[in-house]
Amino acid sequence: MKIIQNIYNHLRLRYDMTDAVFRVLFSLIFIGLGGEHIFSNQIIIKMMPNFLPHALSQILSVAAGILLLSCGIMIALGYQVRMAATLLGLFLIIVNICIHGPALFYTPDGLTEEWEWLWQVYQRSNFVKNLCLFGVCLHLINHRLGQFSLAMKLKNRL
Repeated sequence: MKIIQNIYNHLRLRYDMTDAVFRVLFSLIFIGLGGEHIFSNQIIIKMMPNFLPHALSQILSVAAGILLLSCGIMIALGYQVRMAATLLGLFLIIVNICIHGPALFYTPDGLTEEWEWLWQVYQRSNFVKNLCLFGVCLHLINHRLGQFSLAMKLKNRL
């Protein structure tokens, strides 16, 4: 029985480590893109629909950046992961419906044939990437956090 307990304890530690690594690596894309939406969003604004006024595009970019950055940090830390994953999942679906989905069926005016190809690859890649990230968000909604998470540290402290 002691051998089984030792094996279980070893595997438990491994799970806790892989959980922490999983959350941090997954959240890096959101932390990076969040910072880009807030501090360096010129290209992002150019990709927004033309009917949006520039000021509104700027506000939407910064708001999206705050959402991406804060939810990414929450997931990395292991705090309020279900809420953060739900918000990110909704964000990813909205972006796919409003930005990348429609962009699969048009090419901006003025692009050369070489750049049209790049535009199409970029939109397809981002569309599929967002679907993959959405799948991870669904997983995180029901994910059991390991001991290296802020939520578990706070729970054990109380």
